[in-house]
Amino acid sequence: MCGIAGIFAYLDVAPPVDRAELMRINDRMTPRGPDGNRQWFSPDGRVGFAHLRLAIIDLSEGGAQPKASADGSLVITFNGEIYNYRELRAELQAKGRVFQSESDTEVLLQLYAEYGDAMVGRLRGMFAFGLWDLARRRLLLARDPLGIKPLYWADDGWTLRFASQAKALLAGGAVPNDPDPAGIVGFHLFGSVPEPFTVWRAIHTLPAGTTLVVDAAGPGAPQRYYDVAGALAARATATPVEPADARRQVVAAVHDSVRYHLVADVPVAVFLSAGLDSGALLGTMAQLGVRDIVAVTLAFEEFRGANLDEAPLAAEVAARYGARHIVRTVDRAEFERDLPAILDAMDLPSIDGINTWFVAKAAREAGIKVALSGLGADECFGGYPSFTDVPRSIHWLRPMSWLPGLGALVRRGLSAAARAGLGIHPKAAGLLQYGGSWAGAYLLRRSVYMPWELKDLLNPVMLKEGLRRLVPLKRIGAVLEHGGSLGDFDRVAALETSLYMRSQLLRDADWAGMAHGVEIRVPYVDPFFLAALPPGATLAAMDAKAAVADIPDPPLPAASRARRKTGFVTPVGRWLHEASGGASGGAGDAADGKNLSMASRNWALRIWKAGWTGPVVA
Repeated sequence: MCGIAGIFAYLDVAPPVDRAELMRINDRMTPRGPDGNRQWFSPDGRVGFAHLRLAIIDLSEGGAQPKASADGSLVITFNGEIYNYRELRAELQAKGRVFQSESDTEVLLQLYAEYGDAMVGRLRGMFAFGLWDLARRRLLLARDPLGIKPLYWADDGWTLRFASQAKALLAGGAVPNDPDPAGIVGFHLFGSVPEPFTVWRAIHTLPAGTTLVVDAAGPGAPQRYYDVAGALAARATATPVEPADARRQVVAAVHDSVRYHLVADVPVAVFLSAGLDSGALLGTMAQLGVRDIVAVTLAFEEFRGANLDEAPLAAEVAARYGARHIVRTVDRAEFERDLPAILDAMDLPSIDGINTWFVAKAAREAGIKVALSGLGADECFGGYPSFTDVPRSIHWLRPMSWLPGLGALVRRGLSAAARAGLGIHPKAAGLLQYGGSWAGAYLLRRSVYMPWELKDLLNPVMLKEGLRRLVPLKRIGAVLEHGGSLGDFDRVAALETSLYMRSQLLRDADWAGMAHGVEIRVPYVDPFFLAALPPGATLAAMDAKAAVADIPDPPLPAASRARRKTGFVTPVGRWLHEASGGASGGAGDAADGKNLSMASRNWALRIWKAGWTGPVVA
């Protein structure tokens, strides 16, 4: 796990790489790499790579980067971990290839030499890299299938720059910071910025599961090599299995994924909540023979004694599997002290990530470099209300869509009632207009604000251009384009995985974890794992989320099964309310849907005004 950066002056008339600029880009990402800081420049000065190292696999100098092939014809700067690198190494050795180190980075170089760009389809892990091919005078950028590791790029028509953080590209001084209306509107709609946009017009996110080739003609179009809906559609064609066999298949898939995600030359800990997903990871680690496991739990004084307090049940689970349990309690004063650093580390605006910031901070304090997280299980096993709410909305409201204009008319009337303070949630006004389609129903479920509400928040010109370029419903619908005749469960799984998980949860895990030099691994976010699960219809029928409790042996305690799902929440809503002079109340901002949604709106505005102010806000 690392920070990477690079500059390629591809046009003949472009000036050579500015080494000072590359250093500024790299320095902006310093927390990502406490174990090494190196650069490489091509002899002609047209290409420069930088690398910040967090040493996890091959702690020797053999794992240092940027790394060149033995003949110097290939050079790579790589962020991530390749969990199946040992199998790939053995395969390549059988083909006669000779290795000089024990690192997964060298495997990437040798794999590219053998298979070219198609190498990415053979990798099990999380990755983003830039690879320079001297013989072909081309740069290959690549990002892992599900988007665990970020990669940003900017092109001015002469020179292409890339880095692990968007803010790092700005820090170089050559990339302009003009706002991007599409990314800004996207944040206000979703609470995160949907790829490929950022909030800066010149900076793009390389989409998950794509590669980008840059040669003397400049960057081509990103080429997709993995599609979530397509993968779920392929899985759906599997032969149906009996419920008992399906449960065994789930157990085997989780055990296999955890085994791969334990590949490291340093100890691997676990972030432990009171939920089923992280508890199943801890139990599986113990069952696989991992000893001296450290489990880290985040707690808040405001939640003490309430259902939202993760610590008591997490302690029971930790004791059950023999883990050393660290409980880190955070209060409002620490949150306010850390807020400037949080906003600085937050690479793109997000309404989430605070919990990950503090649990990663606790891990760093305990000397932990790697931890497993239960992120992604809800998307796999149907743990969100959206798995029920979105299909139900479509099946009930689709018949109403034949009445043209009715939905918009009802929305305008209910919006006026909501503004008048009649107790109607603003999003409810759009139920008839949006709730009868997959894209519309999902937008209603996941949005922070709806499009018609943004006129009160954003400059009208900015809003119009942003909506035109973002096209929210079309962007959501595109996720299902290659899904064929997916069932309801798999459609929601594809939407949650491709949108909410990718643009918010995974991005937050990266910036918040790497700000503390902690690598967060996500065994439930793995295309090999997804392919090994039963079809979505089977998972829905067997109540896969409940089956998670039976994955370890012994299974999770009864209290884990009985606990009502709350999500991993923080009392940010209450802290903001108190800071603005409101009375301290209960944990309602996190306990019920309406109040949680309103707290998200308040937090979104606070995030935007605190960290991304400018001429874009009305």
